[in-house]
Amino acid sequence: MAVDRFLTVEARAVRLMTLAVAGMAAGMASPALAVGTTAGTTISNTATATYTDATGKPVSVPSNAVNLRVDEVLNVTVATAESGDAPALPGATNQVVKYKVTNTGNGSEAFALAPITAIGGDAFDPTATSIVLDTNGNGVYDPGVDTVYTAGNNNPVLAPDASILVFVLSTIPAGATDGQRGQIDLTATDAKGSGPAGTVFAGQGTGGGDAVVGTTTGVGRDKNFYVISAATVALAKSASVLDPFGGTKSLPGSIITYTLVATVSGTGTIANLAVGDPIPTATTYVPASITAQGAGITDATDADTGEFAANRVTVRFGSVAGGQTRTVTFKVKIN
Repeated sequence: MAVDRFLTVEARAVRLMTLAVAGMAAGMASPALAVGTTAGTTISNTATATYTDATGKPVSVPSNAVNLRVDEVLNVTVATAESGDAPALPGATNQVVKYKVTNTGNGSEAFALAPITAIGGDAFDPTATSIVLDTNGNGVYDPGVDTVYTAGNNNPVLAPDASILVFVLSTIPAGATDGQRGQIDLTATDAKGSGPAGTVFAGQGTGGGDAVVGTTTGVGRDKNFYVISAATVALAKSASVLDPFGGTKSLPGSIITYTLVATVSGTGTIANLAVGDPIPTATTYVPASITAQGAGITDATDADTGEFAANRVTVRFGSVAGGQTRTVTFKVKIN
């Protein structure tokens, strides 16, 4: 720095300003947070020139202050909050998918929300019936607790880097079939404006500054899919006969063994599956002859899954996923 002794006062001032600008540039080169400096913040800077006068006295000369107000950047992201496709049934109502809306700008923003269902490339279009805000923040749709969204009335307001979970509820077409997928998107648009990056909305920023559209164009969007996870049941019944003479004739005294096979098809799960069969006329039930999946079932109405009551055999299997079968057998004797 010894060379500074030979610089003019003006040259020293220029050098100091250059160093100050270089320091600011170095700071700007550091990784920035998603939000950056908060909109409306005033950046103030004053430079200083120093020198020694003819009497050997050090003198300090300040520059004028330069004040810059940070303008507002309009940025938002929408991301699915589902781990995969949301299972649904044909004709089902209030089917929920979740999205996370995040303000990635540097000012507090209100966002208008809207679903999109007519997208193309999928098997069916769900009908979006409502958008609901996760009011209690528990991540679960709570009917009557979470707030139903009304466009323009209760747009969610988010601070910089803040997020909100949003539920979209839909009705699934009755004609949709097992395995089909229907896409539904959610958009969040900054209420202050949107458009190509760099678009300026003069005076709309915090503190009276400008609002400038960021790289997201002021609009966030992401998609979810409903997948039809349905199951159907087919029930087949067969009979084998053992007559008193070791043959297969249907004679008085012959034993009929009935076999009932319930086959569950599809990708969904059947709930509360039960197989029942009344004892046919002209026959008598053979006590303790019920089996379910090859295991014996007592005749009494007790803790096991079936019984013989009111001249009827009943076996309950509960929930059964598609691709599985459940088999019941029982015997009767021809009177």
